[in-house]
Amino acid sequence: MIAAASTGFLTALSLILAIGAQNAFVLRQGLLRSHVFWLCLLCAVSDAVLITIGVLGFSSIVSLYPSFPTIMALAGAAFLCAYGTARLRAAWIGLYHMTIDGARGSLRETLLMGMAITWLNPHVYLDTLGLIGAVSTQFQTAPEKIAFTVAATTASFVFFFSLGYGARFLAPVMQSARAWRVLDTLIGVIMLALAIGLIRSTM
Repeated sequence: MIAAASTGFLTALSLILAIGAQNAFVLRQGLLRSHVFWLCLLCAVSDAVLITIGVLGFSSIVSLYPSFPTIMALAGAAFLCAYGTARLRAAWIGLYHMTIDGARGSLRETLLMGMAITWLNPHVYLDTLGLIGAVSTQFQTAPEKIAFTVAATTASFVFFFSLGYGARFLAPVMQSARAWRVLDTLIGVIMLALAIGLIRSTM
């Protein structure tokens, strides 16, 4: 249970931490203090839905194709290695730039933009339905899968609300190239560690 929960939390958190349009948008709205709660809730609930579908979907597929978890675990490990390496490379190069600007929009405009950034992003499906679903297959019992899913969705809620409401404190740090280097280094190391764990689970 503890292993499943910690793996789910770290996997989801590592993927969400990656620098992207969604995080930049949440950070900007947090700095503007504009519709922060509803935007964070939208992002977190969206992740929760996709993560749950990913875990449940993989369970159904596994019952039909027993070898599928091994195939996806290896594919997931390959993706994690590539992604982790990319993050370490980004940290090494250190070319970061984040511009936070724009005026306050209405709640409707903010949520529509949040939905577009979340649901129209192909990477979110790879992360939640594919990668997190693949990682979840190493846990076979129902309690373990529940613990994994709850922990993964909790990571999403923790991250988005922390980013949204902590934006005013994080802004100076998040605009520092050195801070992004440290963050990307941590993400890269965690990704590679998860890849090794997936490979070991197939042996």
